[in-house]
Amino acid sequence: MESLQSRRTSDASRDPTSAVDAGNTVEQAIRMYAMTAQRAENNESRQPPALEVVGVSKSFGGLVVLDGLTFELERGAMTCILGPNGCGKTTLFNLITGALPPDDGEIRIRGVSVGGLPPHLISRKGVVRKFQVPGIYPELTVAENLEVPLVAGGPGNGPIRLLFGGAGAKANAERRNELLELCGLSRKFDTPVANLAHGERQRLEIAMLLARDSDLLLLDEPTAGMSAAETRAVAELVVRLRDEHGKAVLVIEHDMAFVRELGCPIIVMVRGRVIASGSYQTVSRDPAVIASYLGKAR
Repeated sequence: MESLQSRRTSDASRDPTSAVDAGNTVEQAIRMYAMTAQRAENNESRQPPALEVVGVSKSFGGLVVLDGLTFELERGAMTCILGPNGCGKTTLFNLITGALPPDDGEIRIRGVSVGGLPPHLISRKGVVRKFQVPGIYPELTVAENLEVPLVAGGPGNGPIRLLFGGAGAKANAERRNELLELCGLSRKFDTPVANLAHGERQRLEIAMLLARDSDLLLLDEPTAGMSAAETRAVAELVVRLRDEHGKAVLVIEHDMAFVRELGCPIIVMVRGRVIASGSYQTVSRDPAVIASYLGKAR
């Protein structure tokens, strides 16, 4: 009786395409395995975004301020949030930093859920916030203002080290000088903060935030009340923080000139929802944005 193997061999000899088909099948299987392995490797190597806001809602009594808000900010990226007063921008920052808990949804920092955590624990995850009014010490010099967060964030007893120096003082001094240079304040080293111009005060506070080695910066109208020259200086600084230092930056702003200078993606919010997103050119032409935020007369 003819064996099964001999029949297969005989069949293959009678039909040469069968051997080719078998070879192709093996090659396809190898390629599919390689593609699957590559996708798995890419998924493992991809780091979670700096910030994820997923279906977040917040109400005060019967007033819905945030209504299922969803977006994400990648590491080393920047996004600007635009919207009329009362659209939920500041409430969003309050939820991200832990000043308020979300009613629904989830907020993740580098893949870790932080919704409902107290502010000090969220801050330790590398999240810092700049308010509209600079949080600086006007009675101290520029250099002394920077020394406060540098020492407070270091090891040991911060207040005592601030007064008497000690281990780490040299490293702090070097870091202080780097931040002064980065923010264009080196020539103001010994200047009392009370004597600084408004734009210089804003840049000083940004330097103080950077002194904490933060990864995610939340900037609430950082150019409010500035001249055109001061606005350009802050825009250049914020772009450098993203491009040269890998910081993730989320900006709330109303100054359209500043938004254009940033050249980053924009999210437009109205009544707690995202109504448009994309480049400045894209959102500025969106009919819903024109009607709700920019106004019909342009």
